[in-house]
Amino acid sequence: MPKTNPTTLRQLRGIGPAMMKDFEILGIRTVAELSRQNGATLYERLNEITGTRQDPCVLDTFRCAVAQARNPRLPEEQRDWWYWSRLRKSKRTPAF
Repeated sequence: MPKTNPTTLRQLRGIGPAMMKDFEILGIRTVAELSRQNGATLYERLNEITGTRQDPCVLDTFRCAVAQARNPRLPEEQRDWWYWSRLRKSKRTPAF
């Protein structure tokens, strides 16, 4: 686990250039802003703005990023988007 809280979106695990562009499209600029969001809502907004249904892994990555933004002590396995993918596929809907 990181010893300090992530101070930029790019410091969140799993966030690369493509996700940074998605955050830009959505107007999310900071970890604090992201912590107040809901991954499913971000996903739906991105679908609407782009006019394209995004890959469901984008939803998983949003949920993962929001979880990290809310909890800097998030368990290690929950810092990977595929953890959230398994939850989605098992129909266990996370709160964010």
